Amino acid sequence: MDLIEQAVAILRLDGLVVYPTDTLYGLGGDALSEEAVLKVYEAKGRPLGQPISVAVCDRDMLGCIAHVSPDAEALITRFLPGPMTIVLPAKSVLPPLLMAGTEHIGVRIPDHEVALSLIQAFDSPITATSANRSGGKDPQTEDEVDVPHDLLISGGNLSGIPSTVVDAERRAILRQGAQAQEIQAFLSTLG
Repeated sequence: MDLIEQAVAILRLDGLVVYPTDTLYGLGGDALSEEAVLKVYEAKGRPLGQPISVAVCDRDMLGCIAHVSPDAEALITRFLPGPMTIVLPAKSVLPPLLMAGTEHIGVRIPDHEVALSLIQAFDSPITATSANRSGGKDPQTEDEVDVPHDLLISGGNLSGIPSTVVDAERRAILRQGAQAQEIQAFLSTLG
């Protein structure tokens, strides 16, 4: 059994997998399982009132979990896959715990072959929070991963720059990260 198959088996049992992305090491759990999402919060020591973003492998999977406006569609087409997390109105398939009462979900399509292969093989969204204790150093290398997990898929040294978080409805950047200037310039051209 290869690592992706092992990771999928762990995710199906509500386990946690550390995986490489185009930005940082992510902590992946089944985003549709409240039990797995709770484990992610516990592993990170993250307060339940803070939402956790998810990763999908393509536009179709994104459309299954979130409502996409024309502005959001333009952002997705231009910047995903890539280091952007887009905040969208969530569909009811997601556990409320994931959105922490906001009714919105941050969604990524990582530009990383391993991450995309994992999500495609699992055939469902996974959590996309960084694999570090809440407030700790963002994990650029596997040695910097400091959360409990069942499996780590190595991806070497990653960029270490977190994704830029964009609120598509408000056309606002919520967190500066990779490609923030390009995203901001693009936002100014919308509508």
